[in-house]
Amino acid sequence: MSQDSSDRIVAGVRAWISSASPGARVPSNRALMAEYGASPVTVQKAMQQLVRLGLVESRPGAGTFVRAIRPARSADYGWQTAALGTAPAGLAGLSSTQRTVSPDAIGLHSGYPAVELLPERLVRQALVRAARTDAALTRSPAAGLPELQAWFAGELAATAPAGVTPASARDALVISGSQSGLSSIFRAVVGPGQPLLVESPTYWGALLAAAQAGVVLVPIPSGPQGPDPDDVERAFAQTGARAFYAQPTFANPTGAQWSTATGEAVLETVRQHGAFLIEDDWAHDLGIDAEPRPIAASDDDGHVVYLRSLTKSASPALRVAAVIARGPARERILADRAAESMYVSGLLQAAALDVVTQPAWRTHLRGFREHLRARRDLLVSSLAEHAPSAQVEGIPAGGLNLWVRLPEGTDVVQVVRDCEVQGVIIAPGSEWFPAEPSGSYVRLNYANADPGRFAEAAGILGSVLAGA
Repeated sequence: MSQDSSDRIVAGVRAWISSASPGARVPSNRALMAEYGASPVTVQKAMQQLVRLGLVESRPGAGTFVRAIRPARSADYGWQTAALGTAPAGLAGLSSTQRTVSPDAIGLHSGYPAVELLPERLVRQALVRAARTDAALTRSPAAGLPELQAWFAGELAATAPAGVTPASARDALVISGSQSGLSSIFRAVVGPGQPLLVESPTYWGALLAAAQAGVVLVPIPSGPQGPDPDDVERAFAQTGARAFYAQPTFANPTGAQWSTATGEAVLETVRQHGAFLIEDDWAHDLGIDAEPRPIAASDDDGHVVYLRSLTKSASPALRVAAVIARGPARERILADRAAESMYVSGLLQAAALDVVTQPAWRTHLRGFREHLRARRDLLVSSLAEHAPSAQVEGIPAGGLNLWVRLPEGTDVVQVVRDCEVQGVIIAPGSEWFPAEPSGSYVRLNYANADPGRFAEAAGILGSVLAGA
């Protein structure tokens, strides 16, 4: 009965409000009790509901009044233009690979594997177990959990050749994803205004981190087999650079893997010039037809600063990676990380350690490899059949992507737009070049979209290219 009366009062007062002026005083509770024959509690409930609806406002000691409706107006942020000044170069916005698209689109732009390829059960169980430990409530050491430091160092040490002193646990710094590691390395090891050699093309996130750090990029052409060591030697000699950022293993976007000879030659050049090689081993766990060969494993005098992440092979939610560096460089990178984020969540570190030390982790990686192989080969064959003018420059031996060259003179931006109109999302290759693109390229991820739609996607790309 009281609920019915409350609703009746709300309806009556709303009708009265519709013809009342903003700021008009609402009849008192005593008046409403008399008008509707309701109890004080019922009237109070009705008034509370009107407040929740935003129709009235209560002013203590004064009464209840019709709420004034403020007209919507366009916000003016023009003042920020002068306050912020010119936008930093290279920081135009999100990469095309970070876009969120509709569920029915065929997304070949992503930089991550599909959820069904990840060790879901391992990750979920590890997070639950970690939440029951002290890691859920305590601060972790700035350099990371010692056990996780030891695991990352041990993984690299396992590939060290005879006669090379392997990395130790202390050399490893646990960080929140390799992107944050790149930013710290560029700031701490290179420094603003200083030259940094980079492969061209290379990972767009490294270009972004370099722009944020204010370093000066020096592009070195790099193809399916990596850069020419002579070009690296020449660039060091001409620029006096103190570092070379590279992805020797299954590079993003090209999929290139350096030969052993190239790695040895580049490491020798770095040593001769008293410089650093910043080795981004982002795809360490993504081998298909080849095994990773970290150059850092052959270095024991601190010339290689090594990065490895678990984001792509375990879960994007486990933002855990490591930098392995020696000597003063390690201390500078640690100081930069501590200044920026103080420490990495102990909960995530504990969960990551749990995942990679389970016997099922190796089983996952073997199955992961087979899934990646099947998807890669299917997309390659689909392109050959339905989009023959899109040339895959090299079949990658690992990683997540195909680097595809379009016919000379193709308007890549228009092709990307036309494909999107038809439901296929691809990434323009221009984002991966530190200078002008050397051709018309797109990057296609074969690990995220439904492989059952690869033929459809290739057909759409082929028809767009035919009409371009």
